[in-house]
Amino acid sequence: MVKELPVFVPASGSVDFSKYEAKFKALADQKRLQIMYELTQRGSVCVCDLTEVVMMPQSKLSYHLKILLEAGLITRETRGTWSYYELNHEEVNGLLSPELCCIFRKVDERPTDCC
Repeated sequence: MVKELPVFVPASGSVDFSKYEAKFKALADQKRLQIMYELTQRGSVCVCDLTEVVMMPQSKLSYHLKILLEAGLITRETRGTWSYYELNHEEVNGLLSPELCCIFRKVDERPTDCC
């Protein structure tokens, strides 16, 4: 006999897990986590300086930066011929938010202010 689990559906409708999928895939790599850590510590960093910090050739670094950009975890600003990268704190904080945590709590264990 298969036990059916209660399905949590927030007041706004169904949960869109696809928006989290790319973000968590991007986080599932040690080099990308290191890049995000360095951006957290240094703020806006030129890609030319970031190659030295993470000790990675620019071609490989660009690959990882593209994944982080597509996931919305970092931002890019172009100044002249150089690109400067910065952590997107709003997106990262969203992944650590109480809202997301509420989705993965049992119904009877959620605080009353949970989504």
